[in-house]
Amino acid sequence: MVTSPPSATRRRARPLLLLAFGLILAGCAQDDGPPLENFTPKEIFDRAEFELESGNLEDSARYFSEVERLYPYSEWAKRALIMQAFALHRDREYEDARAAAQRFIDFYPADEDAAYAQYLLALTYYDQIGDVGRDQGVTFQALQALRGVIERYPDSEYARAAILKFDLAFDHLAGKEMEIGRFYLKQGHYAAAVNRFRVVVEDFQTTSHTPEALHRLVESYLAMGLTDEAQTAGAILGFNYQGSAWYQDSFTLLTGEGLLLEPAGQGWLRGIWRQSVQGRWL
Repeated sequence: MVTSPPSATRRRARPLLLLAFGLILAGCAQDDGPPLENFTPKEIFDRAEFELESGNLEDSARYFSEVERLYPYSEWAKRALIMQAFALHRDREYEDARAAAQRFIDFYPADEDAAYAQYLLALTYYDQIGDVGRDQGVTFQALQALRGVIERYPDSEYARAAILKFDLAFDHLAGKEMEIGRFYLKQGHYAAAVNRFRVVVEDFQTTSHTPEALHRLVESYLAMGLTDEAQTAGAILGFNYQGSAWYQDSFTLLTGEGLLLEPAGQGWLRGIWRQSVQGRWL
């Protein structure tokens, strides 16, 4: 979640002043109140900030949108648009927040808050990433949007935060593959399990799930009677993660079958082993 507004619009609230504007505009929401057209963009903007700080996120977003509607070519409209996206995101109105952030990027691509808008857009996906058991389509969208922050605004403060979230989202996808692989393994569908663990080893090798994936490959291949592949998976695990508990479990399994943790055969894991030894993997 975003905890503070973008830098270009961030300022310490002046409670008495905002309260005064709140009282002035209080009637605007009433049927018999003066129309918003009677107020300046600054007055409406300040009312929106007042509602934001009061926790009235829906009203805040509405007032920010009114600034944009009534004064579309003003500097206040630009400020109100990014703040509207911020308020909508805080209110978990992710689709509307994403639309507002995208409009800001489209209208003001060179503005100093464009990086924040791109980061906010990415968060509208990232904050919807649920537990591992859910569909991961939104995770792919979050990764794509976070990559946009990193590539388009590499020197911004938001790029650093995007890199961290990108790694976490990437790890999340690997976790999904592991969950499915473990299910297949438990059901005795070993070939299907191998396919899932292979994806982690080949495509998500920098994540925290790689050691377990290698161990699960040892388990799966042993269950299938493919000892060369099991030994090679164990060798890779030992070379890269000898201090892990997964290595100890694989060591016990393989040596219990009278097998060594060393590369054997010419399967796909042998190629991974060569990369590991030559230092081009992990």
